[in-house]
Amino acid sequence: MTLPKIPHSWRKSSRSSNQTDCVEVGRVRDGAAVRDTKNRAAGHFTTTGQQWTTFINAVKTDRFD
Repeated sequence: MTLPKIPHSWRKSSRSSNQTDCVEVGRVRDGAAVRDTKNRAAGHFTTTGQQWTTFINAVKTDRFD
């Protein structure tokens, strides 16, 4: 399946659970898009698939704690 360049399938971060400061992640071709749930009009940034994988692995190993 080829994903479009425009982000779709936005979902709230599971790490945001009941917080008011949240991010949403959308799928794009070869990567991910990230936006602020409280300011969607500000736009989003995109990452490559490799950048996203590196970031997720760092989160899972508590590198940012």
